[in-house]
Amino acid sequence: MAPDADKKYLTVALLLLLGFMVVEVVVGILAKSLALISDAGHMLTDVGSIGLALVAMRLAKRPASGSYTFGLKRVEILSAQANGLTLLLLSVWFIVEAIRRLVDPPQVQGLLVTVIAVVGIGVNLLAVWAMSKANRQSLNVEGSFQHILTDLYAFIATAIAGGIIWWTGWNRVDSIAALVVAGLMLKAGIGLVRESGRVFLQAAPRGLDPEKIGQSILAMPAVTALKDLHVWEVTSGMPSLSGHVFVSREVDCHDVRRAIEAMLHDRFDITHTTLQTDHGSADESTSVAGCSFASTGGAH
Repeated sequence: MAPDADKKYLTVALLLLLGFMVVEVVVGILAKSLALISDAGHMLTDVGSIGLALVAMRLAKRPASGSYTFGLKRVEILSAQANGLTLLLLSVWFIVEAIRRLVDPPQVQGLLVTVIAVVGIGVNLLAVWAMSKANRQSLNVEGSFQHILTDLYAFIATAIAGGIIWWTGWNRVDSIAALVVAGLMLKAGIGLVRESGRVFLQAAPRGLDPEKIGQSILAMPAVTALKDLHVWEVTSGMPSLSGHVFVSREVDCHDVRRAIEAMLHDRFDITHTTLQTDHGSADESTSVAGCSFASTGGAH
């Protein structure tokens, strides 16, 4: 999908959520509903996530220059980390406030809460639809999508709470709904921090097993040994690999390297590779990246 199409869908979702967030904060204060205010807080992180995703798309287009040899492609990972931390901080605040209100619940206008929550469900459904059209391979875009989806569930919980308050007058259910929202925010925040942290720590991308990749390289004809294999992710959807490959003395190193690159592209969808190839003895072996890569003989 073209980046401009992604921008269009993200902008539609951003405007929908931003407009409704302002309405929700005002009504939440008037109705004295922590559930609505916590929903608005979660929506604020959604807006921030989409906004940062749009900024990241713009910055990621800049070509590599100077000391930024990969350009600014990791900006989206920085924004994902920031959004995750924001979610965690907000969830802690809402949990503390919800517990306080469980002890001393204020009077909540259940009908107003219910009406706004139902409208919020509709707005979030439109935003989810728009975001589902964008490229969700990006960690930041996928994080934004998951935020909005979580927000949809939160609005459903708030609508149920508002209905119960309206019919029964039991105000504590508003705080219970806020705790549900805070729990969803906590889960989403932990997920974003964990996944963005994996990228910063240069862990192998999920779904790519370095040991399997190493054994696949060793299984290539004429490959005798493999050293210093590293598999990491520059940014979402950009897996990278480097390694030192030893081949039989009777073959052309460059032909083997090109064959390995083609195999990595076709089998593992890795296109950014840096491979050093040298002639070496067939009995060379090594242990790298926690995996043992040993040759079983000469050309095979």
